[in-house]
Amino acid sequence: MKKIIPGIVKGETMTKIFEKILIATDGSMKNQPAVSKGLELAGEFGSVIYAIYVIDETPFTSAQAEILTDEIYVKLRDEGEKAIEQVKRIANGVMVETLVLSGRPAHVITEFAVKNKVDLIVVGSQGKSGLERLLLGSVAENIIRMADCMVLVVKRK
Repeated sequence: MKKIIPGIVKGETMTKIFEKILIATDGSMKNQPAVSKGLELAGEFGSVIYAIYVIDETPFTSAQAEILTDEIYVKLRDEGEKAIEQVKRIANGVMVETLVLSGRPAHVITEFAVKNKVDLIVVGSQGKSGLERLLLGSVAENIIRMADCMVLVVKRK
């Protein structure tokens, strides 16, 4: 049976709905359903995936910036590398480009999406820290407010 890939007709050519999908991951188990859903959609639509982990520099404000030593940064970067490699491991043939970036997560993710013409951002409804949500608002909520493209928020099962 031939698989039909949904799309939008523009003139005489068929354009995929989601050519580029960004999966924002923090490597936590709470985020795994979002990773799985993003990969599933990419498989269905033949999309390219950007798997992105953002080292959150928010806790290290200007007064505390010197605390972010090379050693701490390397540990955070290693954590990010593990998170995005996990996405690659379960991609099942879907093309995945992985990146570890740093800054304020929602800003970095939405700016990357604009620069790379991402069609869909997939993010989990809960990240690692409940305290961070109380203090800063959730990354998912901020992405929804800031993104120029569609955003899919996936709840934990």
